[in-house]
Amino acid sequence: MVKNSFISVISQEEKEENKGSVEFQVFSFTNKIRRLASHLELHRKDYSSQRGLRKILGKRQRLLAYLSKINKVRYKELMGQLDIRNPKTR
Repeated sequence: MVKNSFISVISQEEKEENKGSVEFQVFSFTNKIRRLASHLELHRKDYSSQRGLRKILGKRQRLLAYLSKINKVRYKELMGQLDIRNPKTR
């Protein structure tokens, strides 16, 4: 597993200032998701990690839904920076 291949869109100063912002939380969840996904490629039967991945995906989805309601421009910028697909609507 390569640890340095994860994204660093947010600079170090911004990390210290905005740890509670929606963008930073989505950024950190995205890093965790990518790390868990690469782990699960090697360990397919690690069910507790699969459960953790599903929980983090749900949290990120709720935060993105909140951000899209509040500010569409910031939502689209964040989706573009993190290279995340738009969620399917029912």
